[in-house]
Amino acid sequence: MRYIQLKIVLCFVLFAIIPAKIFAQMDQKINLSGIVRGVGGKALENATLTNKENNITVTTDETGSYSMSVAADTNIEVSAAGYATIIIKATPITNDINLEIDESNLVQIAFKKEQRKDLIAGVSYINLPEILAKNYTTYSLDGSSTSLIGGFNGTLWGMGEALILVDGVPRNASTVLSTEIDQITFLKGVSAVALYGSRAAKGVIYITTKKGKVQKQQISTRFDNGVFIAKSMPEYLGSAEYMHYYNQARVNDGLDPTYSSETIYNYASGKNPYRYADVNYYSPDYVKKFYFNYDANIEITGGNETARYYSVVNFTSQQDPLQDFGEAANNNNNRFNVRGNVDVKISDRVSATIGANAIYNNSRGVNTDYWSGAATLRPYLFSPLVPISMIEEGDDASMAVVKNSNYIIDNKYLLGGTQLNPTNPFASIYAGGYNTFTSRQFQFNTGVNIELGDIVKGLTFRTDLAVDYATSYNQSYNNSYATYEAKWNTYAGFDQISSLTKYGKDAKDGIENISNSAFAQTIAFSGQFNYLRKINEKHNLSGMLIASGFQQGQSEVYHKTSNANIGLNLSYNFNQKYYAEFNGAYVHSAKFAEGNRGAFSPTASLGWRLSQEDFMKELTAVDDLKLTVSGGVLNTDLDVTNYYMYESIYSQTDGAWFSWRDGALNRSTDVRRGENLNLSFAKRNEISFGLEAAFFKKSITLNSTFFMNKVTGNVIQPSSLYPNYFVTGWPNTSFLPFINYNDDKRTGFDFDLRLNKKVGSVDLALGFTGTYVHTEAIKRAELFEDSYQNRTGKPLDALWGLKSNGFFMDALDIANSPSQTFGQVKPGDIKYIDQNGDGIIDNKDEVYLGKAGWAGAPFTFGINFTSKWNNFTFFTMFTGQTGAYAMKNNSYFWMDGEDKYSVNVRNSWTEETKETATYPRLTSLNSDNNFRSSDFWMFSTNRINLSKVQLTYDFPKKALQKTFFSELSIYALGSNLLTLSENRDVMELNIGSAPQNRYYNLGLKALF
Repeated sequence: MRYIQLKIVLCFVLFAIIPAKIFAQMDQKINLSGIVRGVGGKALENATLTNKENNITVTTDETGSYSMSVAADTNIEVSAAGYATIIIKATPITNDINLEIDESNLVQIAFKKEQRKDLIAGVSYINLPEILAKNYTTYSLDGSSTSLIGGFNGTLWGMGEALILVDGVPRNASTVLSTEIDQITFLKGVSAVALYGSRAAKGVIYITTKKGKVQKQQISTRFDNGVFIAKSMPEYLGSAEYMHYYNQARVNDGLDPTYSSETIYNYASGKNPYRYADVNYYSPDYVKKFYFNYDANIEITGGNETARYYSVVNFTSQQDPLQDFGEAANNNNNRFNVRGNVDVKISDRVSATIGANAIYNNSRGVNTDYWSGAATLRPYLFSPLVPISMIEEGDDASMAVVKNSNYIIDNKYLLGGTQLNPTNPFASIYAGGYNTFTSRQFQFNTGVNIELGDIVKGLTFRTDLAVDYATSYNQSYNNSYATYEAKWNTYAGFDQISSLTKYGKDAKDGIENISNSAFAQTIAFSGQFNYLRKINEKHNLSGMLIASGFQQGQSEVYHKTSNANIGLNLSYNFNQKYYAEFNGAYVHSAKFAEGNRGAFSPTASLGWRLSQEDFMKELTAVDDLKLTVSGGVLNTDLDVTNYYMYESIYSQTDGAWFSWRDGALNRSTDVRRGENLNLSFAKRNEISFGLEAAFFKKSITLNSTFFMNKVTGNVIQPSSLYPNYFVTGWPNTSFLPFINYNDDKRTGFDFDLRLNKKVGSVDLALGFTGTYVHTEAIKRAELFEDSYQNRTGKPLDALWGLKSNGFFMDALDIANSPSQTFGQVKPGDIKYIDQNGDGIIDNKDEVYLGKAGWAGAPFTFGINFTSKWNNFTFFTMFTGQTGAYAMKNNSYFWMDGEDKYSVNVRNSWTEETKETATYPRLTSLNSDNNFRSSDFWMFSTNRINLSKVQLTYDFPKKALQKTFFSELSIYALGSNLLTLSENRDVMELNIGSAPQNRYYNLGLKALF
């Protein structure tokens, strides 16, 4: 009893003491002090430390130091501009605090990263990991870029091929996979690209790969299995139908038919495809209905204050669309790559970064161009296989031929051929050997950053060096083979082979052939002093002095591609309200004569955030509103195609056209070009206006830019500006120099409009992006007799050709029409309009037909939609274009002579179909009149593409608690699904190459 009472007393004592101890600890104050540091150990001035429990806030001084007294074990929120906010526990050991940069708010621009709200010079960007979470893709610059940002439709503002930088180094976009990318920045405006100099005159696409983070090691894996399904196959006539229409062509030419009715019947009956061949090159016998792609990816991220690391290993394997016969059964394309990025803090003042990437690519293929043959070889020419079983019994001579053959397919067939086709794609696939393509790429870059704040406050120095090397070659075994043509008889009442004719011979020399060996090397270097300072919390100053350059060399090219310049950046913003920036570069080019090899490119930008003005504060619907203007001049040699173009060219040859003195050997001096030591840079002159806005608590955002640029002094060699005796036909002489003359103009706008709305438990997001570019040739060296042919005033991407006026209906119609100069015409040929009224149809009648654009157009746009409910995410994306045209000018539409016939000839002109025909008359001769650029063959490329649909399911965190996964997602997607266009049949068709495909994919992503 006493024991029980003692226990009760002790409990009361404990219950009294423990809370007292707790409250005593909570009331206990501890003094904390230390330094808040950022990247590279840099002390951060004006960092904020907030203890909400005690309502205490302190700010670090210019040395980054802080001191505060707070309750023990309470939370302290630490934040600084540009850095990710963290929460720490107040303990007696709390001292120095290290912050990580808030990467989500930083955008990579020229030689630095900038807060996204401070961008002012024609810049767009994509944070790719956010996109891949709902829109998986493998290629770094696929169609999602068009749909997700404005200003990019394959080119930037219609300028042409942009400079692509991967981690600041000129590299091909195919060398980096989407899973390796952190951000893609599109530098469009002249001020945004000026610091990169001459080679950036058409814009810059900057791809930033992922970096390590201060965190526990994290492993992310992704596995994908996709299937390609052809969207459209070319449709060619079978043998019998071809013969029918070829006979029609012969009759049109006034010739006798080639094929008899009996022959056509035999080919149409299908009773013996070996004797009466009817080869469909796109049948499932030769082309797969679908084929697979496999992709596996592992990423490892982690690090501490001293070192952070990121690495990725990827393997991709893709099958071939050809069926598994012969060597095609071994066709494949495999890619393996390893990338690693490491950031190291060497000391409080010195940090370094190292990155390396190795890519191994191997593909195996057959020794023939199957798709070219499929577009040209007529279906009746030969049977791919000759059946041994159909050789006449007792034909020992033919069986001896079979016995001596090295290639008996499936123990049943010989390889088919004819005297005119002794080799062919099928025989080559079975017996011609194979080839492998091997590519090896190694990329290395390193950089050092040094804090120089003890010399000048806010000063740092950074230098970067990169070396890339790539090699590739083809390795092949080229076998000779024999093909066989069968002679048939039917005297036994059925088809038999009575003899075989052999063409060629079987031979395997066993020689390994190496060809197309190539290498490429890039060396890039930059060194820069950076100055960054904030004064009185409102005045933000920054500057950069940069020396940079790169040199790219490749096999069989004597001169390396070089780019070297010195750049200067000066930036100021007042409280992120008023902005001013200057970017300038002194560029150098060895393509010009001494004295003209350098030029200065100045640009400037201004920005004004109206939303911070007092008169805007009552407009509560406006969250952000910023106006910008940017302009400048950029000197470039980008379109100067060669070196020494400023020099004249003279050469002495033997055995030429005349003698300089009697009795001597014939000698002459050739003149190919005149001298122009004043040849110099072209100039990109530009001004642009930007608008950035957010409304209704950022549920609506808009970014838009209007631009006008003029490229002056493009280099040409103009005959129209010099007397005609500067160029002679014989002897072949030219004194024409290259000069700066042509001027081009581009005007347009881009926009990125996004709407975000939460409806109940569903998050909705809709994006609409677009780019419009109007181009114009504003100065040209031309001497056309008729002004309607002048290129001046017309688009740079203009289509030129004849205007058609139906078909010639009869001989009288031809006689009453202007004289034709494109060969003899007959009824059923295309009739053209005489534009100048001279009574002759010739090249002088060509006019402007419209803007060209098979893959691009004046206006391109994208629509993306995201819906998220619970753990499901639905994403879809449309892309489109309007305002451009293209020509149906490949072999699928232009057919004459002995060409293979597509189904288009079914609508050809004849006397019986003259009122309804949509295709010219067929001819077994040449048809120069019909097959030339004209509006007859022109079609609109307006289209809307359903580019992507993806459904993703993220497993709930609770469901993964007892597993080794921290995150797990599965997704299904389809891409390149549908084209909506009046000319869809043309736009989805590939001629001479593998078909376009839809792609379906199942994927799994896991985080450990």
